[in-house]
Amino acid sequence: MGSLMSPPILIFIQCFVSESLLIVFMMTIISLLLLASLLPHLTFTAHVNVGIVNGTEAKPHSRPYMVSIQSNKKHVCGGFLISDEFVLTAAHCWNGSETLTVVVGAHDLRKSKNSDHIGVKSYIPHPSYMVHFHWNDIMLLRLQKKVNINNYVEWISLPKNGDHVEANTLCSVAGWGRLKTEGPLSDRLMEANVHVMNKIECYKRWGEEFSVTQMMCTRGHGGSCRFDSGGPLICGHTAIGVTAFGDDLLCNSPEKPNVYIKISPYILWINGIIRNVK
Repeated sequence: MGSLMSPPILIFIQCFVSESLLIVFMMTIISLLLLASLLPHLTFTAHVNVGIVNGTEAKPHSRPYMVSIQSNKKHVCGGFLISDEFVLTAAHCWNGSETLTVVVGAHDLRKSKNSDHIGVKSYIPHPSYMVHFHWNDIMLLRLQKKVNINNYVEWISLPKNGDHVEANTLCSVAGWGRLKTEGPLSDRLMEANVHVMNKIECYKRWGEEFSVTQMMCTRGHGGSCRFDSGGPLICGHTAIGVTAFGDDLLCNSPEKPNVYIKISPYILWINGIIRNVK
């Protein structure tokens, strides 16, 4: 049976189809190029709300310095007692206007036994805190009343000005944050061991977002996720750093290690504020 189309019509259809395929092909190439240009920004965006993934439940009240910072009775950040009246945390944990409450003596946030909810009297972010660069992301909270020191509530030691932690030092982190990237928050305090990384390697991974003088980073099977910002990086029996930020898309990313604000460069500022309390 012969063709139902005349030669001119057939040629026109072939040209139309070829041109359409070319347009689709070009649009696909443009889309792929656009996606490739966006990938670095999508992958390497820092997220400032960071909980514990691949960790284990902490022994109840084995970390009596840990506090849950809450807004409207919901956990938003971690923090830690550094005296009977002050908590150290990350500056980004406070938006400048909301009212925060500090829960001390807790292990399971669903239970009130042994814990106390204390209001914040003064919010004292570092005066040079830079929101968009994570620099100087550290803040003191003065409590409305002094805590009662007991088996469930105690402060932790801080480093001296100029103290340095060597790369590969074994440390730990703890918190009530998410158990995985898009998972639920933990009601019970979780913990994980981590190792301090070389600061040059941290800079290579994070680029200009990382300050070698103000920050440090860690690696490990377990580590921080979201809603644990402000918690401590503990080396030995000393709080060495404040949890600051991590990869936005993947908690505890091997490519973008979790970052902490070093405490030692801020010791003079911290001590000055505590001494001047009236």
